Amino acid sequence: MKTYELTGKKIFVSGGSRGIGSAIVKHLAELGASVCFTYSTNETAAAELAKTLPGTGHFFLKLDISNTENVEQVTSEIISRWGNIDGVVNNAGITKDQLLLRMKPEDFTSVIQTNLTGSFLITKAFSKVMLKARAGSFVNISSVIGSMGNAGQANYAASKGGLEAFTRSIALEFASRGIRANCVAPGYIKSDMTAALSEEQLKAFNEKIPLSRPGEGHEVASAVAFLLSDAASYITGQTLHVNGGMYLN
Repeated sequence: MKTYELTGKKIFVSGGSRGIGSAIVKHLAELGASVCFTYSTNETAAAELAKTLPGTGHFFLKLDISNTENVEQVTSEIISRWGNIDGVVNNAGITKDQLLLRMKPEDFTSVIQTNLTGSFLITKAFSKVMLKARAGSFVNISSVIGSMGNAGQANYAASKGGLEAFTRSIALEFASRGIRANCVAPGYIKSDMTAALSEEQLKAFNEKIPLSRPGEGHEVASAVAFLLSDAASYITGQTLHVNGGMYLN
């Protein structure tokens, strides 16, 4: 039985065409929301996903979240089409892993620009209509790496740790206008990448997780949907960890 629903809500998801993003888009649509999601390169994947979504009012747009002008164009188009927005999921992100001494400055900068600055740009654009409506919810997709750190991922860890601090700050700024902001921090989640791992590699990963298995995309999506829903109306400024116990906050 569903303990919450999103019927009639208009929700934006960046980077929603694949991976965890597509699981979030599907779940929000199943709960009754109208969803606009973005893709960066693979229009075919976005179109295929859109065909599978239940309900009506869904659409997708191409977005380069690291490009300020493109973010302004896309968010303006969505606001023009919808008029108002009930929820925003900042999910788009990249990795460019490398040990610090070998990491190029541009690889550090590009990860910060996409994962952190991109979320700032999206949040600023949509918060304007939310502030007028005195309602809305932001859910930013962080990572267990933002709390634990990880060798070879200084740029990614910095972007996700920064995103959590950013979320706490906007939660304080927006609270008086009825707008909430939270993070969901996934751990080791099953994906196309994990499917390519050997049995030995999978065993090594699972041994680090108290629940002894990777998470599923729908388990992250459920956490996101809860925080977007009215069932979470008294929750703001928090990071909800979905990691099987591999990091305990």
